[in-house]
Amino acid sequence: MTSKRRLVVGVTGATGAIYAVRMLQVLRDVADVETHLVVSPPGVLNIKYELQLTRQDIHALADKVYSFRDIGATLSSGGFATAGMVVVPCSMRTLAAVAHGFSDNLITRAADVTLKERRRLVMMVRETPLNLAHLRNMTAVTEMGGIIFPPLPAFYHHPKTLDDMVDHTVARVLELFDIEVPGPRWNGID
Repeated sequence: MTSKRRLVVGVTGATGAIYAVRMLQVLRDVADVETHLVVSPPGVLNIKYELQLTRQDIHALADKVYSFRDIGATLSSGGFATAGMVVVPCSMRTLAAVAHGFSDNLITRAADVTLKERRRLVMMVRETPLNLAHLRNMTAVTEMGGIIFPPLPAFYHHPKTLDDMVDHTVARVLELFDIEVPGPRWNGID
């Protein structure tokens, strides 16, 4: 058995692939974390379109990679111990599937397993504006124990670049898994 904490990372077709790539880059430097990656086909398209990266580029950032369609993968079993799962970015389709228990691919099945095992599930939902179905699905996932974490930028740390904003959000999300990485913190007003 590995002594590393396993973190499942699901990447779906919402905008915001930069958050997934940066999270995987940061986690490579965390010695006691092992990343388990699943990327949906629309996630691959967004990575190519938004970042000009290939499927192989993002796969190279993870410790283990699984096929989106491999429902029989280890991630689909509660017996595969993990620290939890983050869906980054999370499409409204994936949110809806998790909210209604549709385990029709490895990302939604792994999320379902994470919830049933009472492990931490963080969904970085990306959509605006939100309609009532989106809000109800967010409520359903929250009621099941998941955390809805839209990647909204913070400005109290006076970011100078897009990377500053992305790094802050990634650090905040990883804190939810007790993974400490460098990044700006709120220190109060002097």
